[in-house]
Amino acid sequence: MRDRMYGLQKRELVKIEDAAVVVRNEKGRAKVKQAHSLVGAGALGGAFWGMLIGLLFFAPWLGLLAGAAGGALSGKLGDIGVDDDFIDEVRDAIEPGNSALFLLAREGNTDRIKEELSDFEYDFEIIDTNLDPEDERNLRETFAAEEVAG
Repeated sequence: MRDRMYGLQKRELVKIEDAAVVVRNEKGRAKVKQAHSLVGAGALGGAFWGMLIGLLFFAPWLGLLAGAAGGALSGKLGDIGVDDDFIDEVRDAIEPGNSALFLLAREGNTDRIKEELSDFEYDFEIIDTNLDPEDERNLRETFAAEEVAG
């Protein structure tokens, strides 16, 4: 899928600014790898992907152990326009033994991308959400500060 998306980017059907691949093993553990071959100049970096994946796969347990930690993660994404319904939908879609490609894209038509990928050999689902310009600016500022502090 990563190579197919790279091809769509070369054909200017999508402009990918950052990407990460998540593989969830049979025990449910998630492993994240930033997809540098797809990443553009606007990449958010490891702090963004670490927080997003942490929220998706570890927040339910964090909530039991340290409620503030899970809430802080969720709040940070909520503050920048990524709602809880989207997070829940993504978490539920990546079952143990499966993987996902996360993309932060500036331009792209979801319907056109689905059409271009209709002959892909594996089943896939596109789950998307949009950020308005102010939310995107907040996202970049938040994670630029995280990268500097980290």
